[in-house]
Order: sequence, then C-alpha cells, then structure tokens
Amino acid sequence: MASVIYGVWDGKVYDNRGMDIFEVAPLPELAGFDHFNEGNVIKAFLGDRGFFVFEPGVDLLEALLNYAAKAAEESCGKCTPCRMGTSLVRERLAALHRDGFDADLLDETEQLARHVGQTSLCGLGQSCMTPLLSALDHFREMIVPGGGSQGKSPQYAMHYVTAPCIEACPAKVNVPRYIDYIKDGKPSHSLGVILQKYPMAATCGRVCVRYCEQACRRNLVDEAVGIKVLKRYVADLERDISRQWFSPEMVRSHQPAHLRVAVVGAGPAGLSCAYHLLLRGYPVEVFEARDEPGGMAARGIPSYRLPKEVLRSEAEIIGRLGGRIHYNARLGRDFTVDDLMTQGFKAVFLGLGCDKGRLLEVQGEDPNLVGLQTGIDFLLKAHECLQGNGCMTVGGVVVVVGGGNVAMDCARSALRMGADEVHVVYRRAKADMPADAEEIEAAREEGVVFHFLTSPSRIVSKDGRVTGVELVSMVQGETDANGRRSVAACPDSTQTLACDELIAAIGQQVDENSIAPSDGVRFGKRGFLNANDTTLATSRPGVFAGGDCYLGPSTLIKAMANGLKASRSIDDFLHYGRVRFFPRSRMRRIIADFRALSDDTFEAPVENKYRVQVKELDPEVRKRLFDEVEKPISTEEAYEEANRCLRCYRIYSVITESPVPDSAL
Repeated sequence: MASVIYGVWDGKVYDNRGMDIFEVAPLPELAGFDHFNEGNVIKAFLGDRGFFVFEPGVDLLEALLNYAAKAAEESCGKCTPCRMGTSLVRERLAALHRDGFDADLLDETEQLARHVGQTSLCGLGQSCMTPLLSALDHFREMIVPGGGSQGKSPQYAMHYVTAPCIEACPAKVNVPRYIDYIKDGKPSHSLGVILQKYPMAATCGRVCVRYCEQACRRNLVDEAVGIKVLKRYVADLERDISRQWFSPEMVRSHQPAHLRVAVVGAGPAGLSCAYHLLLRGYPVEVFEARDEPGGMAARGIPSYRLPKEVLRSEAEIIGRLGGRIHYNARLGRDFTVDDLMTQGFKAVFLGLGCDKGRLLEVQGEDPNLVGLQTGIDFLLKAHECLQGNGCMTVGGVVVVVGGGNVAMDCARSALRMGADEVHVVYRRAKADMPADAEEIEAAREEGVVFHFLTSPSRIVSKDGRVTGVELVSMVQGETDANGRRSVAACPDSTQTLACDELIAAIGQQVDENSIAPSDGVRFGKRGFLNANDTTLATSRPGVFAGGDCYLGPSTLIKAMANGLKASRSIDDFLHYGRVRFFPRSRMRRIIADFRALSDDTFEAPVENKYRVQVKELDPEVRKRLFDEVEKPISTEEAYEEANRCLRCYRIYSVITESPVPDSAL
C-alpha cells in the first residue's frame, strides 16, 4: 500500500506534507502502488480524476507539463478548445518550468485549462485538465520547478491512453479510434485498427458479446454506441480489400527458419496466435482436429448468427500469410506435445478448446438414452447436417437446460430443425442468465418458452427413450461471492414436463485424452489446463495455452485476446528465454485494481441520439431458416452511429524513480 504525501482525487484532498513519510498511514485502496516494476518506486500518479504524490522531491510542475503534452498529442483536433487549448497550456507550463514562477502566467494557464475542460466536445478534452486544476485549486504553491524541493531527484513518466470501452475489451481494441475513422469516411483505416488485435473482424462483428458496449458511457445518456455493428460494417465493406492486404510480402522481417512454432487448434485462440506470430515473421504450422477451421465458432455457432463463409474467409488469412494448417490432426490421437518438440518446433501453443459437453448428473440419466444429448453434441450434429454430412431429425417437444449462449443456440436451432415446441429451463432468475440479452429476446420472439427458477431433478424415460423431465422450483437466497443470489429447491414443487428431446447445455470440458502424462502439461482443479495468468506459460517450458482449454467455456473475444497474449509471450521466449515485463499490462492492472474507470461519472451536456436499429428477419420467417438474421447497416447509418461516440479517452501517467523497462510489445 502507498502513502499519499499530497494530492486530490475525485475532489477529496489529501495533505500530509507536515508529517514524516513513515507517519503517513498507507491507504488500502492504493494497494499495488508501491512499485511499478521490480525495484522501481511509483513516485506520483496522475489521471482524469486528479493526482497523488507518494514521494518527497517530486517535481509536480514537470509531471503536469508531461501530462499536458500527452493531451495535446492525443487531441483529435475536431474542436478548437481541445486542439488549441491543450497546446497553449503545454506551452505555458513549459515556460513556467523553464523560466521559473510567474504568477500572471500561472493565472493565464488556469483560465485556459478551465476553458478546455468546460467547452471541449469529447471526453479527452473534458478530463485532461483535471490534475492541473486540482493542483491549482489546492496545491498552487507546489507548481514550481523542482516542486519546491531543494533536492529534486530524477523522475520518469509513462503515459497510458485508454477509454472505458477499451479497458472492457479483452483484446484492448482501440474502439474510439476505429469509430473516428468511420466518421472520417476511412473504413479501411478503421478495419486496420481492428486487425491490429485479431484477424476475425467480421466474425467478431457478428457474435461478440460486447463487453465494450456494457462499459460505454453513452449508457448514462441513452443507449450504448453500436460498437459491434460498426465493426461488422467496416469488415463487410472492406472484405475485398482486406483479402488483398494479406500475403507473405507484408511481413516486414522474417525470423530464422529453425524458430518454428506449432499451434494446436484452429479455433479463435489458435488462429489469433498464429496470425500474430506470422506477422512477426515466424514459421507457423497449425494442427486442427477437425476438417475445417474455426473451432466452436464454426461448429457451435449456428449460421443464422455467423454464416460459415464469413468465418472461412477470415481463417484463410493464415494461409495467405504463409502459415500451414494440418486438418484431421488431433492431439492425443495422432501426435503428442513430445512429438512436436521432436519434430523441431521450438514453442507450442495449445488452443484445444472445450469440445466435450457435460450431462446433468440427475436421477434417471443414462448417456445411452435416445433423445438425451449435450448442447455441444447437438450443435455439432446440426452443423454437420447443414453441411450435407448426414442429417438429423428434430420433432415434438425439445427441452434445453441451461442459460448461456450455447443454450440459446440450441433452442433456436431446434426450432429451425423442425421442433414443434422448445422450452428452456434455467435454475436462476432471468437477470442471472449469462447469455447475451439480445439472444434471449430473439429466442423469446421466435416462440421459445422460458422456465426460470426451475431445475431438472430426474429424467423420465421409457423403453430406452426420453419421455420427459421432472422439474423442481427454486427459491432465491443470499447473494453469493460472485454477486449472484444463491438458489435452493422448494419442497414439494416437483412437476413433469413431457418432451421428446432433452439437451443439457450446462457446460463444457477439455478432452482429458488430448494431453499425455509425458507431455508435462498439467490440468487444474476445474479440469482445464494450468497456465500462468500473465504469460499463459504452462508447466512445460516452451508450451503455452489459451482460449477455452485454459479459461473454461468462454467467449470468442476472450479466446482471441489469449491468442494475442500468447504470441507475445512466445516471441519473448524464443528471443530472450523468458517473458519480458509489459508496461501497458501493468498500467491496466493498476487502473483495474484502483477502479480508476469503474465509477466514472464525469458529466457534460450530451444530446440524446438513440442507436441505429439493426434490421432483422421477421421472427415467424426466420425461425424455420438458417439464413443470417441480422442485416447490415448502410453507410449513412454507420456515420450517424459513429457520431454518437463520446470519445471518452482518458490519460493516466505514472511517475517512477527509474526508467520503465522498454518493451516492443
């Protein structure tokens, strides 16, 4: 924990200047502010809500000057107060730092800073003067060269520019930037921002769960910006151009031929990892257990949400960059990790996914019952049927147990496969469902019947076939550690729901036969692969893991983010034998732990503009088709939606005792 000598945060003033540093009580909420990296003390911290000084001798004026210079650099230039004002403030702070204290110049600087904060159009301009104004209001005497100390010690600054939507995105896509390019009529530039993080832009633009939109500050005004639909817009619009971009020639520098990397699994995590390694010039080979790329995105997400040609087109980027994909090559059956190392691969990424479903573990359950299957198995069979590889028949009443997106996909697919009725049984309340709210509503519109606070207790069967499921009502209890209310069965509440098909969509697991004991890769307590949270390194040197096999059943965007992280770790491992310190990750950790963005309630007048309404197929039509439900938006609609973005950039600056280690990541 750090001890604050002086500072202001959220309007609260901290002033312990008259005390010895050892007398100042550390603040529990500042745990983690002691050192930025090993042995490198954090001396001060500046952000959109104020500043803290932790060490004597900090030159506050210099810190504020560097912060203002970063603000001027990041200004988009679209409004005069931010474009000109930040530069003028920077120039005046530089003059004060160079020439010494000047009361009139400081007053002029204060007027400029207040004007920037009050009249700028975007979040960057509205917030970037807060540290300076806080210091002027409460510690004006400290805004002098050297911070008023006779023995100024060296100080080094690292700046980090982010926004709530960026921090919420697992891949840390620069959302405001790609939206800015849409406003500017540069869709190819916009797509380029997304492709810096992952290759599957059009796929993500259709099925992303939109953590960014949940964090969007526009929610405080009307509705979140349609970030996902804008991503799909640029990806679809520029799909022909993007195909021309990727070739081995676009790789700037090639690594030595012997630094070969094997990627196991051509799902979102594996494709993302291979993509970034290929762009770094590594020879990459991908080993995929099935006969097509995409993992669960290809086989588990129905075509009405994600047309398969979209996914296949983006997976082809790997081949265009010079990578090779070996199909029908399953780890544990056709080769082992040891085999890959013997073949000369210097690093391995395991992106195995979780393609093994879980049953309900209730009375009367028999895996051999006709009509009983897991959600994963059902979706795989539906996928094979649509690909023309044998067909399945679905009829009568179907019951799906579960509340996630897999359960919604099963329910909506069952309707399209011919079910007369589809029921979804979920043991908690609707608000607790992990499925995307839009998917829940789409299922309801198509006629799916929901049974909340209801749990299966026994499977009813006759002559080896499912005929129904016994259900019990649940009652909510206290809130648990995860923020959800616990549930318990109500006595004497059993009822039977007759059905012809029962689908258990309650979770997935890794195929334990994929990893041999000799591979040296350990499983964790939950049955997923053990890996370091920061580096994704497993227990075997040179072997990394990510995606669902490490996270557990997760989301496409989290899997792709893992692929990016693993590629960085592999690059470091092959060049340095270790994974280097990554300063930007450290800043993200500080912001997350300190909740610097979580309670952001900065207020400015904003005109109400409701988000674009995406056109969809009529529910009565679409529930019998696997055609894509959502339709693309027009260029005019994209421009209007992009202009709803408040551009909520924030600048954070950490002042350290020594230079922050450089990282090329």
